[in-house]
Amino acid sequence: MKPLSMLALTILVASSFFSFKAAQQSQADSERYIIECEGQWAASTASGDLSAVRRFVADDFRGVDPDGNMYDRQDAISDKGTGPQTFVSNHTNEVKVRFYGDAAVAQGSESWERRTGQPLYGRYVWTDTWIRRNGQWQVVAAEDVEVAENPPAK
Repeated sequence: MKPLSMLALTILVASSFFSFKAAQQSQADSERYIIECEGQWAASTASGDLSAVRRFVADDFRGVDPDGNMYDRQDAISDKGTGPQTFVSNHTNEVKVRFYGDAAVAQGSESWERRTGQPLYGRYVWTDTWIRRNGQWQVVAAEDVEVAENPPAK
């Protein structure tokens, strides 16, 4: 093989390797971001602080709540039915993210405690669809299921 061809092949292999590593890092960063956002969304249910949620819920967002009702972005970023007056706590238990190019599916669960009402303790199990638009991940769809849970051991 000619020295020039060998050099070109070496550069091609090296650039492919570094492109692959950059894509892996980018996906790892994206996964961390989505998991962090999911945690912020869960926490906002109890805190009432929706500033982070406003950042990552897409304008064309559509969701299905545990009662089967459809809701949009405006409903997702409003504070009705959330906050310290309703919930004592809410936190994610686990989040798994799978990527499909510029789309991602996040599935997970979160545990909550209400101040009043029945049940007092429960979990949401959910699936959220994320899309990367202009380099920014946004949630475009969500579906939540409520699951009763025993009170935590004290």
